Amino acid sequence: MQKQPISKEKPKKEEVVGSETVLEKIRGKTPWILGKTLRKPKINFPKFKSLKISLPMPSRSLSMIAILIILFVLQTGVAYLLVRQPPALGATQSGEALFIFTDIHEAFIIESMVASILIIMCSTGFVLLYQASKYVYNRKMAAYILIIGILIIFVTFIGLQYMLAVKSGTISQ
Repeated sequence: MQKQPISKEKPKKEEVVGSETVLEKIRGKTPWILGKTLRKPKINFPKFKSLKISLPMPSRSLSMIAILIILFVLQTGVAYLLVRQPPALGATQSGEALFIFTDIHEAFIIESMVASILIIMCSTGFVLLYQASKYVYNRKMAAYILIIGILIIFVTFIGLQYMLAVKSGTISQ
């Protein structure tokens, strides 16, 4: 078999006569749903990609700060402060300032904030205990972090116990 030489002639396009209507121009190129029996055009819709907004992820430290702020706001008892509207500080009859309300079921605004700060500090102490376990090969650094974490936990525990003792009336302010 011999190969036939490929002709470089391009097929001639059909000439469009100027008097043809638009329907006559697209009749042969339009895809029909049921062939030639029912002349209803099939519409080919283009496929668009869904537009998604890609935002960069915030850094881990920014996320932790946001979580700690939310925890602080929740721990201060925002719902209690908004519903009950307690005073910020109290005072005795002689005019001395009271920072801790002497009833278990009531609290001043500053007392709620101080308790929340102490709880956040205690949480920080536990985070330091966890971080100390990461310094396996640097025992000196691990010991420093461990001691600081234990001290923070101990001091905040004593502070919270003091506040509870004043509230229950065991210790006077």
